[in-house]
Amino acid sequence: MDENLTKIQAFNAMRKFLEMYYKRTLSDDVGSLLGDLQMITEGETADPAAWHDWNHALGEVLKETQHKH
Repeated sequence: MDENLTKIQAFNAMRKFLEMYYKRTLSDDVGSLLGDLQMITEGETADPAAWHDWNHALGEVLKETQHKH
């Protein structure tokens, strides 16, 4: 599968992955993280630092991808 995702789609995919993991493990840490990652509005999470961290991680991944090409 070679698809490009928008920033929001990628964020939602990450959140869905964590939700699936949480359902299997019932990890309190993952549950807490999911609470922080709940979207209030597009581009705004329950914990604003979580959105900032997500953007930082996304930037790091994009830099790594650019260096490989």
